[in-house]
Amino acid sequence: MKKLFILFLFSSLVLSSFSKEKRDILQKEASVVGIEKVLIKDFSDLDFPTYKSRDFWNNLPEEIRTAYIKDGEEYLDYNWPVVKATDYLEIIRSGDRRQEAYSAPRAALVASVMAELTEGKGRFIDQVINGVWYYSEQTWWGWSAHLTSQKAPHGLPDADEPTIDLGVGEISNILSWTWFLFKDEFDKVHPLIAKRLKDEIMKKAVIPYYERNDFWWQGLDGSRDVNNWNPWTNHNILTSILILENDQEKKIAGVDKVVRSLDQFINVYPNDGGCDEGPSYWGRAGASLYQNLDLLKRATNGKFDVFDNQLIRNMGNYIYKAYVNYPYFVNFADADATTGGRPQIIYSYGKDIDDPVMQKFGAFLAEKQDWGVKPPGGKVDEQIMQLMFLKEIADVEAENALISDFWLPETQVAGARDMAGSTDGFYFAAKGGHNAESHNHNDLGSFVLYFDGKPCLVDIGRETYTAKTFSSGRYEIWTMQSGYHQLPKINGIDQKEGRNYEAKNSTFSADSKKAIFSTDIAGAYPEEAKVKKWVRTYRLDRGKKFTVSNSYELEELTDKPTSLNFITSGKVSDNGDGTINLAGDEFTLQMKYDTKLFTPKVEVIPVTDKGLKRYWDVITRIILEYKNLQIKGKDQVVITKI
Repeated sequence: MKKLFILFLFSSLVLSSFSKEKRDILQKEASVVGIEKVLIKDFSDLDFPTYKSRDFWNNLPEEIRTAYIKDGEEYLDYNWPVVKATDYLEIIRSGDRRQEAYSAPRAALVASVMAELTEGKGRFIDQVINGVWYYSEQTWWGWSAHLTSQKAPHGLPDADEPTIDLGVGEISNILSWTWFLFKDEFDKVHPLIAKRLKDEIMKKAVIPYYERNDFWWQGLDGSRDVNNWNPWTNHNILTSILILENDQEKKIAGVDKVVRSLDQFINVYPNDGGCDEGPSYWGRAGASLYQNLDLLKRATNGKFDVFDNQLIRNMGNYIYKAYVNYPYFVNFADADATTGGRPQIIYSYGKDIDDPVMQKFGAFLAEKQDWGVKPPGGKVDEQIMQLMFLKEIADVEAENALISDFWLPETQVAGARDMAGSTDGFYFAAKGGHNAESHNHNDLGSFVLYFDGKPCLVDIGRETYTAKTFSSGRYEIWTMQSGYHQLPKINGIDQKEGRNYEAKNSTFSADSKKAIFSTDIAGAYPEEAKVKKWVRTYRLDRGKKFTVSNSYELEELTDKPTSLNFITSGKVSDNGDGTINLAGDEFTLQMKYDTKLFTPKVEVIPVTDKGLKRYWDVITRIILEYKNLQIKGKDQVVITKI
């Protein structure tokens, strides 16, 4: 299984190598500003609110204070569990990641920390201490699915080889902030608490980061390109270094290493700023990069600042380009169909790159998520940052980011709506690219269609992650297959995974009346599909209709069927006259096809997976099978409102 996992990392979870320019934006900035001279020596100089900042905590909105304290009270009698050997071993026994074994104590610690910060009376200190002692006693802070990074066999963590994964980074960050906020209170109880906590963070996270260059997500050994693990984990480790490291030379060296590692993430990013992992993963890709850049700027008193760089700007504003209507985002590959975004990061990122659309969008998302009424989510530092911006964001004009259209030429993703500033009518997004993108599905040439801001023809997304998801068996999972996307099956053959399976001649154009995306998807199919050309075109005639067109040329015909597939979350009614009704949430669309060319079939797929049920109750596949397929041909399917 370890070999399979590593194989998959190399093939399917890499951030696609778009340009691989050795931009080294951050290293150049560090050299220009002389980061070794301007880096702060004490984390308290960053002026974040601390436990002693009682005015800050006492002046939070009463609803938030009450909620924080209530959440903490639920854990006053929390019995800190043991992560059992069998919890780890389940990943190699059944493929179950047992995420709840790691998430429950984390939630208890964060709730206790935030309750004590808010109330400030010492009532939650013992549970905070229990939490840090619990983690101090734990062998490893990571997630069982990631144990393949150690030299010992997969299944159990090796105490003699501390490795850093997403989980280790997250806990390291939370514990470092806990140490920073409460070390004086810990010392009042017993001098070994804060000392032990710091020692464990250094041993399990910071020192391994200092000493090793072979964690794949660092991108420092040249073995592979990186994905969102890079900025996500680097931000957590950067936080721990800035808080805990007393030796300024080591601190500078550690920060320099973070900068070099982050450049490996930026260097493989497309110039258009597109996140091929999708908007929900942007929350730990572009958003986590922003957290690094913001922290570096704060830790150098504003000297380290790359927000005027066009690529950095593009990596930020991607999030509203890929936005449909709250809470829906364009969800190709493993991305979630809905996400809350990250209001404070989106607002602050927009502010730093001087993008008013992004700023107003952040304020809009904050309104949608009841900012100022209930506590924000995230790690301790993320919650503190959001609380710091409560008033500022509340005072900003909020506006839904409903742009007319967008085109990411390197990522090969485009989208358009009937009218800018309005959710009325059609919205579509489509993709070209290749079939080895990060968190890839075999979905080259697919599209999604919304009406009045609500889903109609959808990308299903992905089921709950298991070991199989990240193995050579990934494409046995139905949601990963092209037949369950808006794509044709050609001579009975679906698309194939791999970097060589790519789109050709992807183009997009838009004006006030129409938007057109076109791509040749023949290259996504293996030889046995016998396809020479298959140009898929999507045309939005604004305010009128949406058309799917096919222009194809085959090498030969086989005895296996060729069909068009459409996936919808709505109710389907076949009228038997060349039209199919698609009933969504308060709308009905009609799909019209040529009865001389196609025979329709409707296949209802109940949704049972808990991950998919977050978005869809039922999925229906419409199959239009060609009756008398020719070597060459053209056809179209037209969708209009009834």
